[in-house]
Amino acid sequence: MKTKRKIIEIDEEKCTGCGQCILACAEGALALVNGKAKLVGDVFCDGLGACIGECPEGALKIVEKEAQTFSEQEVQKLHKKEGKQEETLPCGCPSAMAMTLQHTDTCESSHDIPSQLGHWPIKLQLLSPGALFLKGSDLMLLADCAAAAFPNLHGCFLKGKTIAMGCPKLDDIDAHIERLAEIIKGAKPASLTVVHMEVPCCFGFVMAAQKAIEKAGIKIPLSRIKISRTGEILEKVSL
Repeated sequence: MKTKRKIIEIDEEKCTGCGQCILACAEGALALVNGKAKLVGDVFCDGLGACIGECPEGALKIVEKEAQTFSEQEVQKLHKKEGKQEETLPCGCPSAMAMTLQHTDTCESSHDIPSQLGHWPIKLQLLSPGALFLKGSDLMLLADCAAAAFPNLHGCFLKGKTIAMGCPKLDDIDAHIERLAEIIKGAKPASLTVVHMEVPCCFGFVMAAQKAIEKAGIKIPLSRIKISRTGEILEKVSL
C-alpha cells in the first residue's frame, strides 16, 4: 500500500559509494549497487533520516512522496534472510558477528609457505614517508580483516610489495588519508593496490586511497582486490 510519507532520496551524481550511509541505517534499507548507494525498498525505510548526517557529499535527503508504507515486519524478514542478528552492525563487517569457518589444513610447517614480507613496520600510521623501502615501490594498502581472511596472502600478494595495514572502519580514516598522501608525495610509489573485504565499510579504504592520491597531487596506477569472508578473491579491478 502506498501513502504520501517521508522517505530517503539519493542523488546518484553526488554519491561516491563510500558506504557510510549504509552503516548508519539499522533497518538495512540501503545497499551498495554498482558503486552507488541505493534504496533496497520503500518498505525498509522508516524516513527518520539517520543516514543523512553520515554522508560526506550531501547526497541524501528526506523527501515527501508516494511510497510504500514502512514495515518493521519486512525489515525483520530482511535481516533474517541475510543472517543478521539483533546485535550485529548493518554494514555486515566480518568483525561484527561471531562465526566459525571450516578449512582443510594443508601446511605441515611454517616452511611450506616462505614469508614474502620485506619490511617492518607494516601499520600505515607507523610508516615513515621517507623510508627507503617505500620509494618507487608497488604499495599495497591492506585491510586487517582481508589479511586474516586470505589464506595465501604471502604467496599471492606480498612478493615484491611494500604494505601498509589498517582498518577503514575502526581507525581514524582521515589520519590514514593524510599519512597515505604523505607517503605518495614523498616516496612516489610506482603503483597502489587496495585489498579489502566484500563489505561496504571496508570499501572505505578504496575511497581513502583515491582521496590520498588526489591530496598528494601525484597520479599513480590504482587498483583494488575484493576478498570474501571465506577467503576467496571476488574481484580484481583497475581504477
